[in-house]
Amino acid sequence: MNAGETQRAPWIVGVSGASGTPYAAAVLRALLVAGEAVDLVVSRASRLTLLDETGISFRDAHWRDDLREWLARGADGKPDTFQVDVDPVRYWNAGDLAAGPSSGSYPAKGMLIVPASTACVAGVALGLSKDLLQRAASVVLKERRRLVVAVREAPLNGQTLRHLVALDDAGATVVPASPAFYAGATHIQDLVDFVAGRVLDAAGVPHTLYRRWEGELGGGSRDD
Repeated sequence: MNAGETQRAPWIVGVSGASGTPYAAAVLRALLVAGEAVDLVVSRASRLTLLDETGISFRDAHWRDDLREWLARGADGKPDTFQVDVDPVRYWNAGDLAAGPSSGSYPAKGMLIVPASTACVAGVALGLSKDLLQRAASVVLKERRRLVVAVREAPLNGQTLRHLVALDDAGATVVPASPAFYAGATHIQDLVDFVAGRVLDAAGVPHTLYRRWEGELGGGSRDD
């Protein structure tokens, strides 16, 4: 890096195998709109979920094209709903334990795991580091950077609840993928964007994904 250049400091986005790939897409789009650099880690299990929920095969050799197609798709499955520039994204294979995010010396603002499966939650809480997604989360915790975990499962058993408490104790923020309705949702994309917005709120990233509560009853039902 030359003198005067700004060091790239991305948000690491980890996508686990839980259902909810539209949540991940909404978070990724909003980060890019906000001008943030992104490092993307897609777990092996999440590729199966993505294929099942969208019909998109996420391939290492063609990840940029596949990511562009994914992020362009609306939560209702309609293609070409959004226009997205994926140039600020750097992709790391989940099996690459020598990747940049595996080290605390790698500059990163923090990490967002969306959606987070119960297996992913357990792996991070126990420090298993079985793949790059879990290892990067462990690094973020040890470096005292922001870790936001958007858990997507129902119902939650005692073991998973204990793992979530452990993550909270370690400094992570747990955001259940639980959409609210006070913001005036009229479309599935509105519900997805609400969850994505709460994830970004926890990370401190500005966005306009949902209507915020202003202390007035009925505000969500008003026309803009």
